Amino acid sequence: MPVFSLTGKTDFPPPSRAGPAGLLALGGDLSPQRLLRAYGRGIFPWYEEGQPILWWSPDPRFVLFPAEIHVARSLRKILDKNIFRLSFDRAFGEVIAGCARPRFGQGGTWITPEMRRAFITMHRLGYAHSIEAWHGGQLAGGLYGISLGRCFFAESMFHNEANASKAALIALALFLRKMEFVLIDCQLHSPHLAAWGARPIPRRQYLEWLRGGLSSKTLRGNWQKLFSLQETYFHYDFNRSLSD
Repeated sequence: MPVFSLTGKTDFPPPSRAGPAGLLALGGDLSPQRLLRAYGRGIFPWYEEGQPILWWSPDPRFVLFPAEIHVARSLRKILDKNIFRLSFDRAFGEVIAGCARPRFGQGGTWITPEMRRAFITMHRLGYAHSIEAWHGGQLAGGLYGISLGRCFFAESMFHNEANASKAALIALALFLRKMEFVLIDCQLHSPHLAAWGARPIPRRQYLEWLRGGLSSKTLRGNWQKLFSLQETYFHYDFNRSLSD
């Protein structure tokens, strides 16, 4: 199938026009307007340095429903020790920088400098958010993504200490469940996320969930302040929240 080329204000083709691997279009830019348009239609950018911007809408779509998150009993015991302190939107730049570091065995990263600048802009506009896990006053791990309506589009996560990113992901899922979010979009299959309860759903079904989630108002702004959480950190009783 042909890959559409985006130039100027060219709009995205329907997600159904994506190729077998999910590639839909190339080119364009990472302006806030285009990113909001893309995520609102089930499309996301994913490319490497030196490539044109590539836009994807895979079928099936990998999704974690907040109410379905699975946490092993051994991890619950670790989290119950309150090793990590948690925050929203306190260190977005540090989180995306941590996520951009090449992983062991990888030669590069898809979080290019252009992508980092674009998401930092989205954070300043109140659409992109980070959740951080701290230990001893140091950033131990975290994740970031975009929020539209009652949908959260997870982009990447990292850790400097064992279980830090896991604590951030669980806290995020519990928070989104409380705020009645309909889904966490994980985009592509990952064995790691599958172990947490994420599962593939047909793109058509995903777009239906997306439309439903986008019918609600976007919770835009700094989430730590918006939800009147503690000034610097917040805490979850993980075992109690997971059993609710």
